[in-house]
Amino acid sequence: MSLFDDITAGKGQALSELAATTDAAGLEAWRVKYLGTKGLSRQIMQRLKEAPSDQKPAAGKAANEFKNALQAAYDEAIKKVGATAAKGPVIDVTLPGRKPAIGREHPITQTINELIELFGRMGFSVAYGPEVEDERHNFEALNIPPSHPARDPLDNFYINPSVMLRSQTSTVQVRVMEQGPPPIRVIAPGRVYRPDTVDATHGVMFHQLEGLYVDEGVTMIDLRTCLDQFAKAYFGPQMTTRFRPGFFPFTEPSAEFDMSCPMCLGKGCPVCKQSGWIELGGCGMVDPNVFEAVGYDPQRYTGFAFGMGIERMVMGKHGIPDLRLLFENDVRFLHQF
Repeated sequence: MSLFDDITAGKGQALSELAATTDAAGLEAWRVKYLGTKGLSRQIMQRLKEAPSDQKPAAGKAANEFKNALQAAYDEAIKKVGATAAKGPVIDVTLPGRKPAIGREHPITQTINELIELFGRMGFSVAYGPEVEDERHNFEALNIPPSHPARDPLDNFYINPSVMLRSQTSTVQVRVMEQGPPPIRVIAPGRVYRPDTVDATHGVMFHQLEGLYVDEGVTMIDLRTCLDQFAKAYFGPQMTTRFRPGFFPFTEPSAEFDMSCPMCLGKGCPVCKQSGWIELGGCGMVDPNVFEAVGYDPQRYTGFAFGMGIERMVMGKHGIPDLRLLFENDVRFLHQF
């Protein structure tokens, strides 16, 4: 059969099938068969090159008329069946809508806000400081001499010989004391940086919460009471606490602050290494050298300071076994909180 015969036969067949089609799905199938990118109309256009040279103008005209006739017939059928036929499935407007995905606070942010509220009830205000610090605020004013191993360049992120990413939020305590006289009662949450090996309990960036209370007559009993009340308020009234002797250059005396393991309630488990205790942080009475560095009279004022890892509190409260889960941005994990 010649190209002209195929156009005539194809037109008759297409219009006949279209006349018998009465639903949207059938119209879409007809459109694909005759007007789609691989349909009969496209095939005829591709065969124009086979026509003899003297017949190409007439063949091109016939092919265009064929396509236009099918398109016009299809458009008319669409009007009869419904305008949604070529646009996919009909939408049922009576169905309930889908709730949009709404973000939520990261568990670390939630914990920081909880701690701010908790210590706020004890009279602590919130203070913040720069994450890029100088050596004076990060070390010298905190009674950490140049020979101390904590200042080793391998244990800190130095930007230049005297500027670094802070390794502790104790720097904020120094800045607060430099701004005015006692009484002072502040907490300082924030990010800190240390070049640790990343594992289940360590990272190069983590969060700390520092606390500072300075006034006349502040004692170790005040520190013990403050931290004991914190542990019971945050982890539950069943928790018990203890102090162990410790050493920090900026406090004297110093102590390690432990809490009964929230997983086993002190009975011993793999999380607490069968000890029944979880270390929360360090604490102690502010060293007189720190007071002298900020211009306070150590004969008149005393104070306590404490610091704890926020990630450790999140892990302890929610039973998270690996610190890295908090920073992988897995929505399936984060939606649990």
